[in-house]
Amino acid sequence: MVGLQGAGKSTWVAAELAGNHAVVSKDHWPRARHREARQRHVVAGLLAAGRSVVVDNTNPSAAERAPLVAAARVAGVPVRAVWVDTPLEICLARNAVRPAERRVPLVGVHAALGRFEPPSVEEGFARVDVVRPSPDLVHATGDPVR
Repeated sequence: MVGLQGAGKSTWVAAELAGNHAVVSKDHWPRARHREARQRHVVAGLLAAGRSVVVDNTNPSAAERAPLVAAARVAGVPVRAVWVDTPLEICLARNAVRPAERRVPLVGVHAALGRFEPPSVEEGFARVDVVRPSPDLVHATGDPVR
């Protein structure tokens, strides 16, 4: 998965993949040290066991996605990116109405935006799927998104 915080990645995963993929996210271990290393270890183990895996994190840059692509190569499985391409203003509105314990500080959203690179097959993905919000989405305020 690729997309800013509040883009709708987890919602998309729950609707489309959770039934037949192991869902791995650093958010599952919010207080753990070395979450990146733990995630790589869990993903590699699941792939080695023949499981289909979805990594539900922002994964904003090619450098941050590279270890996941490499793990899939080692396991001999194709890897695809699903980019949830949601406008920043929608991500910010969604983030603002999250419960306090799940809200991402604005500096975190902007840091991910600053590192963001659209995923591409040149990184090693077999394919890149782009998911965009439907035009009838509304802001947290109830106003239509334009």
